[in-house]
Amino acid sequence: MLATIQKQPNNYVVTFTRSLPHSIDAVWAVLTENDKLQKWMSNLEVIDLQKNGKMHFNRNDGTDAFEEITITDYAKQQTLEFDWGKDSVRFKLSMTREGSILVLQETISDLTDHTPKDLAGWHICLELLCDLLNGIVHDEFPMEQWRKWFAEYELLIAHVENN
Repeated sequence: MLATIQKQPNNYVVTFTRSLPHSIDAVWAVLTENDKLQKWMSNLEVIDLQKNGKMHFNRNDGTDAFEEITITDYAKQQTLEFDWGKDSVRFKLSMTREGSILVLQETISDLTDHTPKDLAGWHICLELLCDLLNGIVHDEFPMEQWRKWFAEYELLIAHVENN
């Protein structure tokens, strides 16, 4: 399911929503436990899981290079928000009868040529997260699928910019 993009007065809010047949406990674990987190987003690493805590965005380039990320909002099994460059990413969990709903919101100050790449990346990461919850682990990032979603997000952003 494609994300939605809403233009706000000073930024854009991109929202990905996934209904999952899994408990909040299970989803929270794949968001916050490094051994699970790194199976769907290999660059992220939780260092200090709390508000004003830290995460690392590891370069994964053979060096130990990383960018430090601040956790800006945190409520156990409900909310995890962190800086994402000059923007922010927020995961919100809620319970349903069938399992849970995971909402990822990225607040973006400016749409750039890189934005559809990021959005396609988040889209694929959410697919990998869902697969992981279903017991499927991927050895490699699926670049062909990413290219497909990149084209879709280029169209979506062009539509947002023209309206």
